[in-house]
Amino acid sequence: MSDAAAESRSGVGHAVDRARSLEDTVVVVTGAGGAIGGAISRLVLEAGGRVVAGDLRPDALAPLRDAWGEDRLAVAVGDVRDEATADALVAAGVTAFGRVDSVVANAAVGFYGGVLDYSADEVSLMVDVNVKGTVWLSRAAVRQFRAQGDGGDIVILGSVAGLLIGGGKEAVYAATKAAQINLGYALDRELRSEGIRTTTIAPAGVNTPFAAADGRFGDRDPSEADFLEPEDIAQAVAYTLRQPRRMRTELWTMWSLSESH
Repeated sequence: MSDAAAESRSGVGHAVDRARSLEDTVVVVTGAGGAIGGAISRLVLEAGGRVVAGDLRPDALAPLRDAWGEDRLAVAVGDVRDEATADALVAAGVTAFGRVDSVVANAAVGFYGGVLDYSADEVSLMVDVNVKGTVWLSRAAVRQFRAQGDGGDIVILGSVAGLLIGGGKEAVYAATKAAQINLGYALDRELRSEGIRTTTIAPAGVNTPFAAADGRFGDRDPSEADFLEPEDIAQAVAYTLRQPRRMRTELWTMWSLSESH
């Protein structure tokens, strides 16, 4: 074997595209005042990144603001049901840090019960937050990514409930999560040629106040069982963003050992 061939097979002399660093990357996170959104924001910040933290409730963002100040954290309050909120989140990243590299559509609402147990307002809230909120953020991100010209990441926090296995007490919620998953697949087909990656992360039960308060697990308290933790979801998001640009993940399902499909 020639020296050149040996060098080629070993990779010596060639750039190796390893995992990407999150240092100085700018990530927009909706629902950042919640358990999962907060965990995602903290992990990105701890890795040296910059975060635009969005939430409907200003007080929910206070812990992040108090811990990180304004050097690497921008805070934007707004309702993800409004398209203007998505535009403002992306604009906040450009104003504070000069660009936006990734968006994480994490904000969500879920009510659990039979299909006739929801009020009309609750149905509209789930559809508007989970579906429209994801669409608005994706549109705002694509406009910015195209303006920057070097790709980007759209990460959607879905749920295994959207994979044709939704429980009997979460039909409308499952429908909104199915919409998110299909949106993610279609955006991947539309945008990947531009270097814009779309990933949907679909966890099963996560130990959060969101799950416990709304009774998704019936009489079981998520804190007393071996469900997924918010930090598990945050690690999945971080891994997705660290993937070499040649690689993309369309759908990542996550289950704890304590739950069956």
